[in-house]
Amino acid sequence: MIPPRLDLNLLLSLDVLLAECNVTRAANRLGLSQPALSAQLRQLRDAFGDPLLIPAARGMTPTARAEALREPLRNLLGELQGLVAAGRGFEPASAQHTFRIVASDAIHSVATARLAARLPQIAPGCRLALIGFDARNTVELMAAGEIDLMLAARPSMPATLRARPLYDEDFLCVMRRDHPAAAEPLDLDCFCALDHVLVSPSGGGFHGTVDDTLATLGRSRRVAISLNSFLLVPGVLAGADLIATVPARLAHAWRDRLAVLAPPCEVAGFSVLMGWHARAHADPAQTWLREMLSGAMTNE
Repeated sequence: MIPPRLDLNLLLSLDVLLAECNVTRAANRLGLSQPALSAQLRQLRDAFGDPLLIPAARGMTPTARAEALREPLRNLLGELQGLVAAGRGFEPASAQHTFRIVASDAIHSVATARLAARLPQIAPGCRLALIGFDARNTVELMAAGEIDLMLAARPSMPATLRARPLYDEDFLCVMRRDHPAAAEPLDLDCFCALDHVLVSPSGGGFHGTVDDTLATLGRSRRVAISLNSFLLVPGVLAGADLIATVPARLAHAWRDRLAVLAPPCEVAGFSVLMGWHARAHADPAQTWLREMLSGAMTNE
């Protein structure tokens, strides 16, 4: 329960303190001095009758009461933010706004790049920050209002976010144009005999969707190189007899540099979702952003 008549600025400070668990970092985010924020923390402790944050080896640890407050507090602040934003409306032609979107490099290059191309004409005063995918703290940053959207394949979209489909994706194979196997359609024997490149976004993985598919057929392949980014694929393939199975939209974008072939077996595609925090659901600026991104993919 949040005590009545508690100053809104104190609640904002508590939200940031619970996110950072560090007075110095929280003070920097809030634009306050460390002594000023420490004084606010003392006021919060008195108001709630609880230490809220206890000194630890690194930073501070929330008490059980503080953990119980975290989500209700974010929801309350989100509702207040939505009420203020709804009264303002959003005029893209005159708006001065920075939108921050989290996604993998492959999804950014397919989806967010389309939005980036349209933004200067439609919303010239707005800026776009494309941030790499990191599931560990994205939801917390979205709850704090520091990230607007998350784009991810369905299995990677956190259940705590509101989400809707953005686009569906299939797979194609790519290799250098003069690769010995590029002249004919791929058959399963040839595909399994080749050395493969696999993209493991977390880094270092040698097993993926293609391996699962081959296992159901009683087959396997050799992954010779593991990359942490799809955007490295063309350069790696350029000088070697290697093959990679990549999202179809990326493969089509590389047609001027690489041979593009259908895989010899059906590899299940995936859906990319657009996710946002509940506190941003009614925000006019973020509603506009979501509609713009959906429109960019619908009109591809």
